[in-house]
Amino acid sequence: MLRGNYTARIDSKGRLKVPTVFRRYIQEKHGAEVYVTSLTGESARIYPLPEWENIENRLALLPSMDPARRRFLDRANYYGQQSEMDAQGRVLIHPLLRKSAGVMGDVAVLGYLNYLEVWELENFQQRLLADPYTEDDEAAIARLGI
Repeated sequence: MLRGNYTARIDSKGRLKVPTVFRRYIQEKHGAEVYVTSLTGESARIYPLPEWENIENRLALLPSMDPARRRFLDRANYYGQQSEMDAQGRVLIHPLLRKSAGVMGDVAVLGYLNYLEVWELENFQQRLLADPYTEDDEAAIARLGI
């Protein structure tokens, strides 16, 4: 599983050096190919390619003209590009997504079980403040026995 938060750096060429813990897990379990995308443009999501293909397989079950499917794919494709981690564990975040998410220099790389999210540090901190963890959230998680 991909879990935790690590600070990383996106270089001047737009390459993210994936934190070692995440890189090892992804490469050992899935290989070096990834799909880099976003649904909102606020952050970048990095999916190991097999995980992204699982999403595509589930989306393929919906009718091609389903509005939710179309909106999801519009965004995932607009911001998305298939990439590969190089020998140093770097992944290219393409310019459109870099600009939209404001990710350059130091960033937060968070594990979300089967994918990574990359956030500009201040934007993520503002998100935490604007969207606090509530008692309703706690109750929903408790229903799972956690």
